[in-house]
Amino acid sequence: MSSANISKDKFLGIFRHQIFIPLAALLALVLFNLIADPSFFKVSLGQNSDGNPVLSGYLITILDNASELAILAIGMTLVTAASGGQDISVGAVIAIAGSVVLRVLCGDDPRPETMQAPIIVAFLIACVVSMLFGAFNGMLVAYFKIQPMVATLILFTAGRSIGAWINNNTLPIVNEPVFGYFGNYIPGIPVPTPVFIAIVCVAVIMLVLKFTNLGLYSQAVGINANSTRLNGVDPQLIKFVTYVIMGLCVAVAGFIKVSRISTINYSVIAKDIEMDAILAVALGGNVLSGGKFNMWASILGAYVIQFLTTTLFKFNVPSTALPAYKAIVVIILVVLSAPTVREKMKALSKKFKQKKAGAAQVQGGN
Repeated sequence: MSSANISKDKFLGIFRHQIFIPLAALLALVLFNLIADPSFFKVSLGQNSDGNPVLSGYLITILDNASELAILAIGMTLVTAASGGQDISVGAVIAIAGSVVLRVLCGDDPRPETMQAPIIVAFLIACVVSMLFGAFNGMLVAYFKIQPMVATLILFTAGRSIGAWINNNTLPIVNEPVFGYFGNYIPGIPVPTPVFIAIVCVAVIMLVLKFTNLGLYSQAVGINANSTRLNGVDPQLIKFVTYVIMGLCVAVAGFIKVSRISTINYSVIAKDIEMDAILAVALGGNVLSGGKFNMWASILGAYVIQFLTTTLFKFNVPSTALPAYKAIVVIILVVLSAPTVREKMKALSKKFKQKKAGAAQVQGGN
């Protein structure tokens, strides 16, 4: 085989790679903004209201606001791979986790002058509570064999009410500035803190996937649970564990959410974020029916979605219209990932190669 053909095969291999989908979407958004308004990529160093240096610009906004979504995409990818379904209770459980954080910090007084407990204690308690709710979802899916979307519909419906009940339907406010550092900026550091939190979470899950069999077992269970059982792996336990991890990711996202504004609005916080998390997994080229996954592609998909959202806001698209634009993306992804479409694309590619090979033989004979 000639070097030209080898190079061509490598080039075509890029198009077949799973991460090509989010990269192509990102490139399309970059080109659109470069043409429409190059100032979209301007990043400037200024000062916030406290006089601390901060970076500002649309790119910083994307990195900042996509932090929670990237963290949630980690858990949603594992849940999707292992259970062949999605957790739609994410936004509601974020309300619960955020409410727990505020309850621990504020105690019985919704507006205390000082925090009633250390921030790390509030965070850890929120993690435990959120993981328990994740375990509840995992139990329904793994052991009661309820379809994931139906199982998580329970908390999707009741979660925000539970969050409000935790704080007696009040809106507690944390007046301590230190609490706001986790959702905004640490004095002297111009990069938003959530960006670093997201980096830490991504690093942790990558180490877990590298040094444990979690990724392998999740994919195996999603592809064929019965075969996995015959090989000595408990598919129910794997599904259960992925939902517990999802709960942990939700706790981190919820902590960031309430830290941003030092309070909570139960009906608005993280509204529809579960749809964005699912879309991030789909945009990463992962099959929503379970099985093989690419974690990097899902995380990149989360940033692409935030890139799209920021672009739409930049061009004054009403927030009420955002779901319609995202629905178009979903339709395209679903169509492209449909088995029928993939089979036809493979058939066309094979037919094209056969014609090209035939033409090459004719030229060689001449």
